[in-house]
Order: sequence, then C-alpha cells, then structure tokens
Amino acid sequence: MPPADHPDYRFTLANERTLLAWLRTGLALVAGGVAVSEFAPDLGVPWGSAAVAVALVLTGLGAAVGGYVRWRRNERAITADRPLPSSCVLPALVAAVAAVLVVVAVLVGVEVLRR
Repeated sequence: MPPADHPDYRFTLANERTLLAWLRTGLALVAGGVAVSEFAPDLGVPWGSAAVAVALVLTGLGAAVGGYVRWRRNERAITADRPLPSSCVLPALVAAVAAVLVVVAVLVGVEVLRR
C-alpha cells in the first residue's frame, strides 16, 4: 500500500500515458512534415511544400514540448493534491493544425486550378 501522503499511482500513470499521447502526436506531425517535403515537392507554388513541411514540424515540436509542460504541471498538482491546472496547449495545437490545413487546402486548390 502506498504511503498516505503519496497520490494514487493510477493518476500519475494516467498522466504519463497522456504525455506519451502528446509525444506520439508530435512525432506524427513531424513525420507528416517529412512526407510532405519528400512526396509533394510542387504544392501549388514553389515554396508551398517547404512552408507546409516546416509548419508541420514546428507544430509537432510544439505538441511535444507543450505536452511535457502540461505533464509537469499536472504532476505537481497531483502530488500536491490540488485541482489540475488549465492548459492552453490543446487549443493552441488545434489552432495550429487548423491553420496548416487551411494553407494546404489553398495550395491544393491552386495546384488543381493550374492543371
């Protein structure tokens, strides 16, 4: 049985699994950026592919770092038996991915109209 002053291990392990999900998301975004740079060299405009690839890689980096910061803050709150702090990481990630999708949609539209 854990000491009375230690939080329930299930909360710590759930927090860790959430961090791993953030890291997987970050890696998937980075892989998407690499795939775009490799397999879509002409995406509407000469700089389109590079811009989307860089945006995806930076968004992946942001997801990984933001996930770590969120994990750390939650871990402190769990240990201190306080409510979990709010986080702007998820809304920021959603906004970044949505922005990349809008840019990709415009670039694909340009590519289609050029044909």
